[in-house]
Amino acid sequence: MNVTQAVLNRSSKRSFINKPVSTKLIKALLEVAARSPSGGNLQPWRIYVLNKEAMEGFKTHQANWSEPEAPEYDIYPPSLKEPYRTQRYNVGEQMYSKLGIERDNKEDRFSQVLKNFDFFGAPAALFCFIDRDMGPPQWSDLGMFLQTFMLLALEAGLDTCAQEAWSLKHESVSDFCNVNDNLMLFCGMAIGFNDSEDPVNTLKTDRLPLDEWATFL
Repeated sequence: MNVTQAVLNRSSKRSFINKPVSTKLIKALLEVAARSPSGGNLQPWRIYVLNKEAMEGFKTHQANWSEPEAPEYDIYPPSLKEPYRTQRYNVGEQMYSKLGIERDNKEDRFSQVLKNFDFFGAPAALFCFIDRDMGPPQWSDLGMFLQTFMLLALEAGLDTCAQEAWSLKHESVSDFCNVNDNLMLFCGMAIGFNDSEDPVNTLKTDRLPLDEWATFL
């Protein structure tokens, strides 16, 4: 698989089969992903991996969750303007259409959202933290690192789903990972083998035409 194939074939998978993932493989992918660029070579990502016993322990830890937590940050701007608002709306409608969930079926839509907090059934996962002293440039470094990892995972036969939804449970996650208070949770990521029979995994989001977002001077 070359880079172009990996970029074109990668997509967020929201349903996984119960097939173990090698911790050794995850470690190898992370070591290569660390070659991602970062301003000043700060390498600001701090990664915590869940697999096997750790994943089981985390799910036991989740059973104690009861109180809602204040979001660590706004996943989207409070008043999302166009064309971004429509793009976000469209991907949601496309996903629920794949699942056969009607717009007024709020219960099933909420149940689908909650699957984030089971990593969509993935057997392995990671959490990505960043030092609170870091700013927007270093947050962009996280994106490059995570994208690199996801492409490498695809090359290795794995599927992924990056999940900012975990920022809504940052206190519980930080407690389980026993991280320093100076670290801020950015996102989680499900890692595993996608369920090819689940229609949600056939979702392939569109992209805007080049002339709508690129200007050649």
